[in-house]
Amino acid sequence: MEVASLVLPVFAIIVTGWLAGELGYLSRSLADALVHFAYNVAMPALLIVTIAQEPARNLLEWRFLLAFGGGSLICFALVFVPVRAGGKHDLASSTIHGMAAAMTNTGFVALPILHAIYGQPAVLPAAVATVFVAAVMFPITVILLEKRDAQATSAHSAGAKQILLNPMVLSTFVGLAWAVTGLPIPAPVAAYLNMIAAALTPCALFAIGLGLSVEGLRSNLKVAFALAAVKLVVMPLIVYGLSVMIGLAPLYTVAAVICAAVPTAKTVYVLAHEHKVEEKLVAATVSITTMLSVATLLIALYLLSGSASGIR
Repeated sequence: MEVASLVLPVFAIIVTGWLAGELGYLSRSLADALVHFAYNVAMPALLIVTIAQEPARNLLEWRFLLAFGGGSLICFALVFVPVRAGGKHDLASSTIHGMAAAMTNTGFVALPILHAIYGQPAVLPAAVATVFVAAVMFPITVILLEKRDAQATSAHSAGAKQILLNPMVLSTFVGLAWAVTGLPIPAPVAAYLNMIAAALTPCALFAIGLGLSVEGLRSNLKVAFALAAVKLVVMPLIVYGLSVMIGLAPLYTVAAVICAAVPTAKTVYVLAHEHKVEEKLVAATVSITTMLSVATLLIALYLLSGSASGIR
């Protein structure tokens, strides 16, 4: 029930946005404004406050990073390489395909689930996973997408500058720099950033639904289900295998697998929409993984219950 109570409201917001657009209550063109706000304002605030508030030493849990981070990058490669090699998709499209199957919604789904079931000790690995997604997966995505844009304009120096000044890359560097100092964020600043960051989830999820059409969902259904299978089944299995191989502690193993088994991050849609690439596919994948993750998370938690007994 804890899993369902956390995941179902996420799916409900997507459905609400879809109904608002389908019934003509709101114009579908408003999805652009919501995504622009999420990309340029809310997401940078979330990245800064998430990374900066995590002590730098906690970000160096190398076994956990190897299991979760390695699994994320392997799944990205498993999708990116064959899609790119097929010759039908350019660099940006291949990147979005890969990230739709590998970038995970740790902060808003995995972390509260782990905290609710296993208590405070499970928060740290979930936070480390969230920082990995923010500090590694996001910049990789942006760099590949901006590289496509630079190649299209034959302006490589301008492209490099565009990457460095990208809101997500810049906010990641700011957060990491602050984390290295070890200084706490002043309470008013933290409250300010958290208030803005809190708008990311409703804005991004509502925009996904608002821009989603039945025709677009149907046209991308086959590929979206394939990406969902990689995200919800293949990725948790790879992460679990890596965790066992390196002898990861039981709590961290559970946390790594659950972080891998949650839905595709809604921020992949924000990236896709901002760069105008595979938007309908990502919207369908986020919707499908969100809906199916209720079942896959329950299965993962049940299968891991033996190794997780006595953790809390």
